[in-house]
Amino acid sequence: MSNDYLDANRRLVSVFRSPRRDGMYLYVDRKEGLARVPDALRELFGTPQHAMDLLLTAERKLARVAAADVLAKIAEQGFYLQMPPLPDDEMRAIIAANDKLAPARR
Repeated sequence: MSNDYLDANRRLVSVFRSPRRDGMYLYVDRKEGLARVPDALRELFGTPQHAMDLLLTAERKLARVAAADVLAKIAEQGFYLQMPPLPDDEMRAIIAANDKLAPARR
């Protein structure tokens, strides 16, 4: 198969879902598969479940992240990990904890 579909703005990717956490996905180059995903991440992620293959372009609309960011991470580190969104109450707790740690404003 020709590699002419691979460049900085488009790549054939495989998407895997985590069996351990809803909304957690790994995007990887289809040809490389999971080879560049670190063992520690694979352990936390669980046995990857193939969700889909797609031609990802920088212009493509994704629900939670810019496709260009996914392409950049795959090129740089071999994968992109999409984390599930935090529930509102969990997000509020994180913001409150960060506010307590921030230096007082003057």
